[in-house]
Order: sequence, then C-alpha cells, then structure tokens
Amino acid sequence: MTTVPHTGAPLIAVAHGSRDPRATATVEALLDGVRRARPGLDVRAAYLDHAPPSLPQALSGLDEAVVLPLLLTAAYHSRVDIPAALREATGRTPRLRAVCGPTLGPHPLLVRALERRLSEAGVEIGDPDTAVVLVSAGSSDRRANATIAAVAREWARTRPWWSVTPAYASAAAPTPRDEVVRLTHAGAPKVVVAPYLLAPGHFADMVERDALEAGAHAVAGVLGSAPELVALLLERHAQAVRAASKAA
Repeated sequence: MTTVPHTGAPLIAVAHGSRDPRATATVEALLDGVRRARPGLDVRAAYLDHAPPSLPQALSGLDEAVVLPLLLTAAYHSRVDIPAALREATGRTPRLRAVCGPTLGPHPLLVRALERRLSEAGVEIGDPDTAVVLVSAGSSDRRANATIAAVAREWARTRPWWSVTPAYASAAAPTPRDEVVRLTHAGAPKVVVAPYLLAPGHFADMVERDALEAGAHAVAGVLGSAPELVALLLERHAQAVRAASKAA
C-alpha cells in the first residue's frame, strides 16, 4: 500500500505571489493564524511567482506534506501550475510523500468571511435595501467565473439582500464599475462591493477605486487573515489527508 501523509504532515500553502509586499505580508499573517490555531503543525508558504520560496523550495527537506492552493477558485494555477511544481519537487526527492488539496473555494466559510468584511465596512448583513457586488479577480477559465456567479446566486438565496451579483476585475464582464452603475440605474437603494480577493494589491486597489468612483456606498476589505480562512485551511488539510488515505 502506498504511504500517505498523516494528519500532522506539514501544510504548504501555495499563493499566486505578487510584487506588492502587502500581499506577502497578508499571506504570512494568515499562516500565523493557522500556526496559532494548530500549535506544532509545520506551516509554510510557497509562491508561484514574484516571491520566494517556490513550491519545490518550500518542500525541501521534507518527507511528507499536504500542499494547499491558497486560491479562491479552481483555474489554471490550481489545475496546471501547482501540479507541475509538485511533480518537479517529487522528481527531485523521490522519498517525498505529498498530496495536493483543493482550492479554498467555493465554501460557506468564505461567504462568512465576506460578511465579516462587509460588517467591518459598516454594512448591515442581509439588508434588503442593499445590493452586493461580489468581485473576483476574473479568469480566462469560464468555469472559474461560473463558480463566482454560483456563489453570488447562493448568497442571494440565503440572505434577503436586494441582490447579489458577480463582477470581475479582469478577463470577464461585467467589471465592478459597470455593475455598480447598472445596479444604481436599476434602482438599488444602496450598492456595496465585496471583494472575493485574498490579499491587497493591484486588483484590490483598482476595485476599490473604480467602485467608489461609480457610486458604491461601501467597499469591503479583502479576505486576508480572517479567522474563517484559518479554519478553512485546517479543514482542507484534514480533507486532503482523508482523501489520500482512501485512495491508497
């Protein structure tokens, strides 16, 4: 039987990476939260681009690991880039037992984190006079964009908002600016924006600027190190170990 990582296997969280130092600081703050929640668990960051360490570097010296994409939707990075980097690492170190878990989203805990950030921005959760624009980075992968639209529909179903609709910072339509304008013209009493973004950076800055210029009542902060994401990372870690054990 093939051996698999156990429940205490190191957690390697793989983020996209950014030239903006705020992004790396946010990832590290999130992982610090995981370390506090699970003392003794080896928790490491890795980055696909722009920042060290790479995934092979983060896995160096380990005999086992659970690799978790620090990504909110499944797209090219989770389907291609991370598996390729993991193959490179295991090719260098044949003894390494590593499994890759799913992306963070979609998951109800992410919606709870979105509501936390909206509340911090002064938004009454579930206010029937408030239209929410759920903004993701956007992707050339239609499946990823469809996932965001599905999250928006489910959020609208479970809360009495005026509406919840998706928008995309790049690669897809509508843009946050266009969606805020559309909702305002459609008669929404208030329009607020909930960034479905992990960390500050180019997209987050652009979304905030464009949405406020278009007349948004409020723009929530990025998800960052919200406690819901800490819980979700630990859940995904345990889930990956269980799945690997069943497949062995």
